[in-house]
Amino acid sequence: MFGDFEIREIPLSLKTARSKVEAFLLSQGLRPEHLDRYFGIFDTSDNLIGGGGLSGNVVKCIALSQSARSESLTNPLISRIREAASEEGLSDLYLFTKPENRAIFESLAFHTVGTSDKAILMETDPRGIKRYCAELSRIRQSLQDDGSPAGIIVMNCNPLTRGHKYLIETAAGRVGRLFIIPVSEDASEYSYQERLDMLRQATATLPNVSVCPGSNYAVSKATFPTYFLKDLNDASKTQIKLDLDIFATHIAPALGATIRFVGTEPNDKLTSEYNAVMKDTLPARGINVVEIERLSDDSSGRSISASAVRKLILEGKAGAAMKMTPSSSWPYLLAHAACQALRDELDLTPKPGLVDIEDNGSHTDMDHQIMSRSIEALKGPFATIARLGLKPSLPDHNQIREAGIEAETAMMEATGGINTHRGALFSIGLTLIAAANSLFTDGEITEYGLKSRIVRLAEGFGGNKNSHGAEVRLRYGIKGAADIAREGYAELFQTWLPFFREQIAGKETLMRLLLKIMTSLEDTNVYHRAGKQGAEMVKSTAEEILANFSIEALEKANIKFKSANISPGGAADMLSLTLLIHSLTNNKLKNN
Repeated sequence: MFGDFEIREIPLSLKTARSKVEAFLLSQGLRPEHLDRYFGIFDTSDNLIGGGGLSGNVVKCIALSQSARSESLTNPLISRIREAASEEGLSDLYLFTKPENRAIFESLAFHTVGTSDKAILMETDPRGIKRYCAELSRIRQSLQDDGSPAGIIVMNCNPLTRGHKYLIETAAGRVGRLFIIPVSEDASEYSYQERLDMLRQATATLPNVSVCPGSNYAVSKATFPTYFLKDLNDASKTQIKLDLDIFATHIAPALGATIRFVGTEPNDKLTSEYNAVMKDTLPARGINVVEIERLSDDSSGRSISASAVRKLILEGKAGAAMKMTPSSSWPYLLAHAACQALRDELDLTPKPGLVDIEDNGSHTDMDHQIMSRSIEALKGPFATIARLGLKPSLPDHNQIREAGIEAETAMMEATGGINTHRGALFSIGLTLIAAANSLFTDGEITEYGLKSRIVRLAEGFGGNKNSHGAEVRLRYGIKGAADIAREGYAELFQTWLPFFREQIAGKETLMRLLLKIMTSLEDTNVYHRAGKQGAEMVKSTAEEILANFSIEALEKANIKFKSANISPGGAADMLSLTLLIHSLTNNKLKNN
């Protein structure tokens, strides 16, 4: 309590509470924004008369009603917000506020970073922006200065496309030194580290290009939150001006840059507006803006964009997405395509005996959340595995095995030691290497090229002799994962993939594909759990449902499989692999 007022957290997860906060902010002339937590000031009648919130490490939506502005409540409110941030492990905070509030927050130990006509950005770290600019200055000073103009590109690269590379190469040809600043915010499909790595690899042969570290001071949720929502409104325009003020006041001078390069933006209204404001404001600050025409795809004529690449992978057209990206991006696209296939299998609901969105199937040690963590953890290792194929010759058994062990370790760390995707890791790992090598040597991924390489890669693998799978193979005389791989996943290419492509796209298509796989696969997971009788029951059940398909029949099968402790995990792995191979070999930008 502070006199006649109380500060307490408002639970934003409750719709009524969230609506109350939004209504209060609107009454104070503020636009409600995304908030993780909000703290309200209440009077003795429990009326909300003030408050402030946190979004990550950004303090925003600070508002006090007229009746509370004379009560000196800003200090205790900010203290409560700082306390909450500390609980979250956040020490350095940023603050959005109106310019007229600058003196108030300076008295509370906030320091101004950037300004615009309607908002200013402040931070608690007195050396924050200075420290970052000092780092940029050190990069500049480490380079030879021939007196030529220096330029800057700020880019997201989500992921890095041939269009990005064209922009970089064109800009690099027009200046003596080009600095690239990647967006550091991890609010994109591709992580900051992935995007940073793609940039460094793509520019490794360009001697006058330096990739700088990203920061919260360039197109971040602190300087430009609506960028990540792609929402063009008055708030966006204010944030654009704020972001550009920080760039012109701090970043460009630190690098000695007088040119800002951008690509034309025909599709995204927010980015187009950003470019327009940039051209209106930066020249007056001594920074020329050079707009370079975006690169178009040769076959379709449409502009190459990161959003188009992401959309193609989501649609199961990774092969087509590869055509829009340079080789430095391929391992990351392959990894994301693999994770997308695993995610599509995991999210498919219902599935008999398997983990899905609503049910754990026959598993007591794993659920949808654990499986999701496993998929996310495999993203980086999958890229490492794929990179093994980016050379003229295929890697040897030991290289593959070493990368596989690292991937399995990452998976186990994410799941607390639970084997969620070991089987899928083997089959997908071989496929990613084969796909990368196909791209490197042939320029595209074909079914024949993929299959022939998988056969060669699998030759060194004989299967784990101490596993449950080995015991099952010996007891029942059936093929294991390594045997099927050495055959180049023959049934997948000859039966499952054509079956899938003949179906009408949709959720039921994936369910039918899973059933089709279950009718013929000798699933060592099933044999281990339920023996030959259980394996025959799985096949016959799948055949019956496939002949007279219904969701109800799948749900009944789930109950039946759970009662028998059956989990067709091998079929689930082959479903993911089939989806991945379909995506990798689907290399047409336009449907016929």
